[in-house]
Amino acid sequence: MIKQVLVLNGPNLGRLGIREPEVYGSASFDELAELCRSTGRKLGLSVEVRQTDDEREMLSWVHEAADARMPVVLNPAAFTHYSYALRDALAMRTAPLVEVHLSNPAAREKFRHTSVVAAVADGTVTGFGLVSYQLALQAIAELAAEAEPEQAPRPELEPEPELEPEPGDTAP
Repeated sequence: MIKQVLVLNGPNLGRLGIREPEVYGSASFDELAELCRSTGRKLGLSVEVRQTDDEREMLSWVHEAADARMPVVLNPAAFTHYSYALRDALAMRTAPLVEVHLSNPAAREKFRHTSVVAAVADGTVTGFGLVSYQLALQAIAELAAEAEPEQAPRPELEPEPELEPEPGDTAP
């Protein structure tokens, strides 16, 4: 069975390729989305990629994922540093969650060093550009596989048939 995964992206990520290419790279958001989908196919995942600049919309997507027990790769972008509402919504998750960033926030401005999301995620992948998303999807595939119950039901043992006594045997 193919596992559904949401790849959620926060503010300004729809501007990839235009916004600070020296920091975020020259690939467009559409190229990122296609890379995520193709990586997912190779991993046996069905990946849906979304982007919003609206915190309310991001929260509704996180609630949707929690209700559906759907794994999430999340680049919260600027929400990373201050959105306690997002952090609290993510704390209700029911499936694996990997935080991802194109750049390495710890190597950037001081205000970017804090993630309110990290404490409720299974892990964080940062600083590898588009490869960060591929690594995050690999982690999701592994975590989801570990969480899945065995696919094939165990065969029920049938009770042993009652043995008829051999002629001449006496029952105890």
